[in-house]
Amino acid sequence: MGGVKNIWNAMEVAKQTSDCSTSQIHSSSLSVDPSLPLSHITPLIIELCKDLFKKWSNLENSHFSVETVSGGITNLLLKVTVKEDNGNDVSVTVRLYGPNTEYVINRERELQSIKYLSAAGFGANLLGVFGNGMVQSFINARTLIPSDMRNPKLAAEIAKQLCRFHQVEIPGSKEPQLWNDLLKFFEKASALEFDDNEKQKLYKTISFSEVHNEIIELKELTGLLNSPVVFAHNDLLSGNIMVNDEEDKLYLIDFEYGSYNYRGFDIGNHFNEYAGYECDFTLCPNKDEQYHFLRHYLQPDNPHEVSEKDLEALYVEENTYTLASHLYWALWGLIQAKFSPINFDYLGYFFLRYNEFKRQKEKCFSLARSFLSRSQTLNMHAQT
Repeated sequence: MGGVKNIWNAMEVAKQTSDCSTSQIHSSSLSVDPSLPLSHITPLIIELCKDLFKKWSNLENSHFSVETVSGGITNLLLKVTVKEDNGNDVSVTVRLYGPNTEYVINRERELQSIKYLSAAGFGANLLGVFGNGMVQSFINARTLIPSDMRNPKLAAEIAKQLCRFHQVEIPGSKEPQLWNDLLKFFEKASALEFDDNEKQKLYKTISFSEVHNEIIELKELTGLLNSPVVFAHNDLLSGNIMVNDEEDKLYLIDFEYGSYNYRGFDIGNHFNEYAGYECDFTLCPNKDEQYHFLRHYLQPDNPHEVSEKDLEALYVEENTYTLASHLYWALWGLIQAKFSPINFDYLGYFFLRYNEFKRQKEKCFSLARSFLSRSQTLNMHAQT
């Protein structure tokens, strides 16, 4: 799948962005198949590390240990620990992209932003790029699980970090990507064909003209809310948040889907992620929990000074964008159902997200419309 072309693009991007950080980004043209068992992957990862980092090239293989950190539903993360000649142990994280993920992820955009985000103190440092992945510094922390996000102390810290994240400036176009990406997903998702008869039958039950109308209607409504455009994470699920409990430090990681986007989408999408991959939407935060988060987002230093007016406006904004998040990941699920080798019911995931969209639509639309008509009335009174 065009691996060689991708690696040279990656090297170009790495070169262009290296001026914002003193660290040099190493590169290798090797690729490693993420679907292999760990025992087969290990020697390949060791060879890759020796190729990328010349200071390790003469070390015996016994100096390297490789373990799985997590297998998400798009990537494989590995921790590589190296015993250097001076006796020091050094750890790095190797991220292997899942096959065919370029259908849903703009890798060039990811590499562009990663340098600037790590310079601003987010995520891990980028150390190297290779045929189908990257190597980053290792973060000594645990990955959150969905129920952690309900913890008021962690929720407040995530909100503060997200506020800071949204202030990072990334060079290039500042055009919000939500509707571009959604319509690209729609084009790909509506033109699939499955070899598996059962899957094809289920796929045929989807009315894509209905989905398209929903996208257009929602785009018009959210457009009236004037959500600020920020550099957004776009995938702030529990697996992309880490915490070091001893040091009380929280990290936002993995910027694969990062782009300029609407603030409301990033926050609304995060709240949807309380449901986990199982899509248990009863776990999503209630209004009080959302207000707690939004206070710390709007005024990280003085959360209790946020006005009711600002709270309500952001509450309406992000609730309306939770609908866009359902459509986005529903269509993403269809594309993955066709192209991903990972054993996950992506087709079922489409229906879970799309049905939740339909269940929430009326409530979110009327919330937004009544807020907009009240605001309009207030504006008219203010002008008279």
